[in-house]
Amino acid sequence: MKVVRKLLGVLAGVALVLWFLWTALTLVFSNLASAGLRQGLAGGYVLLLALVLLRLRPRRRAVLAALGCSLVVALAYFSERPSNEREWQPDVAVTPSATIEGDRVTVRGVRNFRYRSESDFDQRWEERSYDLSKLRTLDLVMSYWGPVDYCHTLVSFGFEGGEQLAVSVETRKEVGESFSTYAGFFKRFELIYVFADERDVIGVRTNFRGEHVYLYRLRARPDRLRELLLSYIEHANRLAEEPEFYGVIANSCGVNILHRVAETGAGNVFVGRDALLNGFWDRHLYERGALDTHVPFEQLREASLIDARAQAAGDSPDFSRAIRVGLPEAPPWR
Repeated sequence: MKVVRKLLGVLAGVALVLWFLWTALTLVFSNLASAGLRQGLAGGYVLLLALVLLRLRPRRRAVLAALGCSLVVALAYFSERPSNEREWQPDVAVTPSATIEGDRVTVRGVRNFRYRSESDFDQRWEERSYDLSKLRTLDLVMSYWGPVDYCHTLVSFGFEGGEQLAVSVETRKEVGESFSTYAGFFKRFELIYVFADERDVIGVRTNFRGEHVYLYRLRARPDRLRELLLSYIEHANRLAEEPEFYGVIANSCGVNILHRVAETGAGNVFVGRDALLNGFWDRHLYERGALDTHVPFEQLREASLIDARAQAAGDSPDFSRAIRVGLPEAPPWR
């Protein structure tokens, strides 16, 4: 029994340390605008915990007092609510929305910026209409900025005549903020669905951010293409009324794609580790026959890298066609 009590004591101690660490990190990565204020609050909180645990006696009272302090911090964290009303960076300043009338979808807030550099651009927000009866294709875009295990994933819907509508689920950063994977585990960023021209949302990555971008033509059931686009639109409209926080685990770009696909009745495409490590989605989709399997995967992947084509296309109005020249075709749906 003595060994069991010691073991339980050790486990309780580890749990307390982890709890105190988590509450401290909620302050470090909180939604406060000033980094100095966030760090100051976190430092003061850790110092308070240390003083309480080291100076207050008996030990049980010290632990209870420290827990009380941590609960205040936790309550503040859980009471934080997302908002659409902040000082947003220009590329996520407009909250998109759409209306549906029969086969006609009208999207307000389609981003079509003209870039001279990543930070120097002309802002252009447009209203565009799309005919759902002419929806023909679905492409997956995978953009790598460093790691190979994960990347930024977005989808692009193709219509008869060559028109494309790209949808990218992104962190909605405020002025002065930059993306942090660690901050994405906490309530630091809101989430936004960016509806955009491919020349914008793909071109800025290939031509100005130096990311490596792959574009894959997907095999998709025609009826599910419509349902998928409508799912994106309905969720974007919901976000306009009920904003959400971005979350690396539960509400990221990849997770949102999986949620939207699941709403079409396709079920869980990827689960667990495969869902989170979206940098390997192309290989998994190839193994499932959703990509062109007439060539080995590595050859397909090399052919799907569009960096050079996007850079050559530049700001051309023919950008979407140019980046697809020579791309492997999507397998036909049977």
